[in-house]
Amino acid sequence: MTKLILASGSPRRKELLEKLQIPFQIKASNSDETISDRLSPEEAVVELATRKAMAVSRQHQDFAIIGADTIVVVDGEILGKPSDRDHAKNMLMKLSGRTHEVFTGVAIIQNGQASTFYEKTDVAFWELSEAEVERYLDSGEPFDKAGSYGIQGLGSLFVKKINGDYYSVVGLPISKLQRLLRELKLSW
Repeated sequence: MTKLILASGSPRRKELLEKLQIPFQIKASNSDETISDRLSPEEAVVELATRKAMAVSRQHQDFAIIGADTIVVVDGEILGKPSDRDHAKNMLMKLSGRTHEVFTGVAIIQNGQASTFYEKTDVAFWELSEAEVERYLDSGEPFDKAGSYGIQGLGSLFVKKINGDYYSVVGLPISKLQRLLRELKLSW
């Protein structure tokens, strides 16, 4: 069986990939995460996931490399990771009482060939008070997450409803990934 590498330093992605019960290694990717404004959210997450996987595949050509990226989109605006506390607060207040989209792109690079997909999930937030947001910011949780929240942590308290793949919002749509890995003969 081909050896597998997850091109991510995310503990959440590592935990999710472990659910598939297949051996893998972790090599964080230091690829450029800037994206063109001309890309759709779907194109952007697939592009970012592919860049991450390609960056790692250059040093590990005998491996199949999985790259992933997640973005939050509201009113057509892509919300990445916050740059500071004020930025995080502004993002959360923008999401308050509204439904937004979470896109996760996945790329698998094997023998120089890329297989890609994305998953889109709609997430509805309750109306948030400024005090709730301040308490959440004090937790430190939002600062390394797209859209400034983690659905698997305290950020779950903001979520009224989701329509789509929960694990995609966490950062890795494992059900769809498992099917692609099986199709590529990288998993059972």
